[in-house]
Amino acid sequence: MKDITVLCREKINPEVAKEFGDEQVHIWRRSYDIPPPSIDNEDPSHPRFDSKYDGIDELPSGESLKDTLSRVKPYWENQILPELLGNKNVLVVAHGNSLRSMIKIIEKIDDESIVGLNLPTGIPIVYEFNENLEPVSKDFLADSKSLQAAQDAVANQGKSK
Repeated sequence: MKDITVLCREKINPEVAKEFGDEQVHIWRRSYDIPPPSIDNEDPSHPRFDSKYDGIDELPSGESLKDTLSRVKPYWENQILPELLGNKNVLVVAHGNSLRSMIKIIEKIDDESIVGLNLPTGIPIVYEFNENLEPVSKDFLADSKSLQAAQDAVANQGKSK
């Protein structure tokens, strides 16, 4: 069997779940402050060996949603909020925990409840805000059947069955 950190990185979650259990994989994938096992800094597949990260001094070897939020929140506050305050539309294209972090901020989701957020992959979300930048609407740009299927797919990622 491959090393656990390699399996988690490669998203071979059914294999990881068979070894460590569905609940543990769910904790690694969805918890707020428990990261998956970190990759060793000397592992050849560590991001520090990827040229696209040249110039970045400290790359994480793994991170929790809490860690991601610490990177996303300043960007939200310093880049996105000023644009929204200027009545501009903002398009955010991101992935996984970056989007979950932003949604946690926007919707004021507590640390325990964020575990249940099954953000569908590849389905745009449109938020409308009031003058206090509180969300007044949230719309997924998909029909209800496609949206449910995408949410179920995310909820079932990493399960052994």
